[in-house]
Amino acid sequence: MPSEQLDNLASGVGAAASSKSAANQRPRRSALARLEGRFLTIWIALGILLVADAIFLPKSLDGTTLLAVSPFSAFLAIAAIGQATVIMARGIDLSAPAIITLSSSILIGVSGGSDERLWIAVVAALLGAVFVGTINGLSIVFLKLNALIVTLAVGAIVTGLTIWYRQSFGAESPVPPSLAEFGNGRIFGVPTAVAIASVITLIAVLLLTKTVWGRKFEASGCNPDAAFIIGINVKLYQAGAYAIAGLIYGIAAVLLAGFIGNPTLDAGNPYFMAPIAAAVLGGVAMTGGIGNMLSVSIAAIFLIQLDQSLKMLGLPTSWQLVIQGVAIGAGMWLSEITSTTRRG
Repeated sequence: MPSEQLDNLASGVGAAASSKSAANQRPRRSALARLEGRFLTIWIALGILLVADAIFLPKSLDGTTLLAVSPFSAFLAIAAIGQATVIMARGIDLSAPAIITLSSSILIGVSGGSDERLWIAVVAALLGAVFVGTINGLSIVFLKLNALIVTLAVGAIVTGLTIWYRQSFGAESPVPPSLAEFGNGRIFGVPTAVAIASVITLIAVLLLTKTVWGRKFEASGCNPDAAFIIGINVKLYQAGAYAIAGLIYGIAAVLLAGFIGNPTLDAGNPYFMAPIAAAVLGGVAMTGGIGNMLSVSIAAIFLIQLDQSLKMLGLPTSWQLVIQGVAIGAGMWLSEITSTTRRG
């Protein structure tokens, strides 16, 4: 398949772009500049937040504070990359919290808190996450069910099964000691979660920008009909996005379980709306096909730093949720405005 066709599809202009005259090239470059601007916005927002914190809340930028907060940014970044993958495939995933809680529960249930069964438990936890993600993908893509309803329903079913499963070994059970040590350790002086989140971000960026698979995936989300015409298995890519997201949620769950030490049934609760907010603020188009995983990770850092700043200011949780909701709304508005401009 010609690489030029994939590039045209991924940029939302379709195969017809190759027939445009030279006179039409200037508007196309202008649209591309605006497209890149959607990813730059979150970098600017983070810069403004850091400057404001340096002036009004300098303690929030202390080395100790940043090291304490950075793992939470990493967990959110990983979950947000999973969510962004689904959104780029023209979907949405509300089952992320349930998958994270299920995976952490499988981990401690299979391991029984023993290092001897750690690797079996990790594999089981990841497989469980991939299985749920696959069910989401098959139901949505092949049965043509609504993504919002399916993932919400699957999340509820998984939550119920997890509660039933946890009754066999208690609401609070420890993870294997070696995992707890790993989850709270450092790699080259960087918290483990941050190091792994950085690797996942790098892999996601390279896959989307440097591989044929990434171009096909973007094309499938950007213009499914045109992608199908040139021979791309659109349904496979869209369904696969949910399975990949499940795997990413599973990785986040294992790291989170190791960091917490004894994850409870509430372990996944913080990852219901926050990953969607990070994905949208990072410039991922709700219309599909457009996304930048590095900007998504930066958006996760922004949200956690904003949350930390609001807490240090003494604002109640209610206001924190309000601000997060406003952030999601603003991000969706920006996404729609940019997508409309691009289509025009």
